Amino acid sequence: MPIGTAAVANIADLRRGYASDAFSPADVAETVLARIEARGDDHVWIATVPPDELRAAAAALARRRDRLAELPLYGVPFAVKDNIDVAGLPTTAGCPDFSYRPERTAPVVARLLDAGALLVGKTNLDQFATGLTGARSPYGSCGSVFGNDLISGGSSSGSAVAVAAGVVSFALGTDTAGSGRVPAALNGIVGVKPTRGLLSTAGVVPACRSLDCVSIFTRDVADGRTVLGVARGLSPDDPWGRGAPATSVHPRMPATLRLGVPLREDLEFFGDEGQSQRFAAGSRRVADVVADAVPVELGPLFEAGDLLYKGPWVAERLAALGDFLDSHPDSVLPVTRSVLERGYLFDAVATFRAQHRLRELQAWTARLFERVDVLVLPTIGTTYTHAQIAEEPLTRNLDLGRYTQFANLLDLAAVTVPNGFTVDGRPASLTLIGPAFSDATLIRLATEVRLEGGTTP
Repeated sequence: MPIGTAAVANIADLRRGYASDAFSPADVAETVLARIEARGDDHVWIATVPPDELRAAAAALARRRDRLAELPLYGVPFAVKDNIDVAGLPTTAGCPDFSYRPERTAPVVARLLDAGALLVGKTNLDQFATGLTGARSPYGSCGSVFGNDLISGGSSSGSAVAVAAGVVSFALGTDTAGSGRVPAALNGIVGVKPTRGLLSTAGVVPACRSLDCVSIFTRDVADGRTVLGVARGLSPDDPWGRGAPATSVHPRMPATLRLGVPLREDLEFFGDEGQSQRFAAGSRRVADVVADAVPVELGPLFEAGDLLYKGPWVAERLAALGDFLDSHPDSVLPVTRSVLERGYLFDAVATFRAQHRLRELQAWTARLFERVDVLVLPTIGTTYTHAQIAEEPLTRNLDLGRYTQFANLLDLAAVTVPNGFTVDGRPASLTLIGPAFSDATLIRLATEVRLEGGTTP
């Protein structure tokens, strides 16, 4: 029999239910299948594990019931963004003509399966992980779980909605410009963007290979911590992997932290006073639990972020996709193609100049994090409907990335958490940002703050 709603949403609840034999992996599998059917064609999934195979995987887990204590994700249903390889399922990256069937499962997914997690399927995304709207897919556009024609955010749109809708307990996305944070904000859930290299990107279709990282969506911070602990690890075939220093394992306590709070004049909410008010309230709550709050300017961060789409890093996308774009121009959505083709505008001289400027901005950022330990920012300045994105697809995509797209260029870690709702019912969110390998400290602070959550279906 399907299980109750609360049991699926939270890893700790699932483990308690399994430990007490209140339900089995088969019950969870049936609940997942029922929810997928009930939601109908919501554009969340590109491919799902066939029902009989999902039931067989659940039955195999049931036979390992005696190993529950050794399997931290025993029977926990999850989804994977469809630019991450899973053997037996196609990888499309949101482009049907690009589709292939990988022989190997990406190491980051394999670690989750080895920990007992129950894979449900592959989720929709902005094509080639290029976009922050969730409205750039030939498989249809996901909507936010809050309805009202709100976009879901991208590019990890399907993964965020699958979690927010309670279909799975967690999901993997990717994050280059903010794709692990913007969809979390628009769906009222937690988004963990780890330090680059902490989670293996082997078996991930590249967007910008030097900047990409695998991200995690959950409904609460504790689940994000659990999944990160399982998923992290080096892979021998991943040259971008990085081991965390031993000193980063134990988080610093919030009461010892100095919080960077942006100057009011550096904040842009695109006329959305509700989001401005929510950020002011949320940042005060964070400031209440730390040792000190320090005003900081944001201009150099924004300058770094502009390099991603207005500078030569857009050309890095062509390093992976240029041949396909040249040979299959009509297979790529016009808006995606227009972004990718900007890469042809940059030559080697422009690239080196941008690298030199980025190095200066990285040095500025290092000095910033000598004055503060954590920076608090809005995740997004405003929300948009599908109609608004259709009117201005490129400009409004950049609006959504204002507070996110510098993070990987500057080698920062981030945790996005819900921050209640505006007076007109739109989801609000903020992000805690720290230097590389501050992941544990950011998660600990997010747990302490206990910001208002997003009430999801």
